Amino acid sequence: MKFMMTACVAAMVLATQPIQAEKLDLSLITCKQFFDGQKPDATAIILGWLHGYYRDEKDPPVIDTDDFKSDLTKFAQYCATNPSISIITAADKVLGK
Repeated sequence: MKFMMTACVAAMVLATQPIQAEKLDLSLITCKQFFDGQKPDATAIILGWLHGYYRDEKDPPVIDTDDFKSDLTKFAQYCATNPSISIITAADKVLGK
């Protein structure tokens, strides 16, 4: 189930990228690039993917919007103070894995 969800979200992310993009390596995108250069739709999809990726595999399939907003706020604040690190590094620190 988790693989299927991840695959669907990844497909949506790739669909929002320019045609020449074959892969989107999140470890190469800095916080600054992410928040300054992404289209709002792509940002939302990636943030949703990150939130799901960092959940425990045994967590129920429930989206707690308050929890989601809290994680996104923490992530954005961490990125604002660390603009040169990758968004994966920021997510590791904030969302923990």
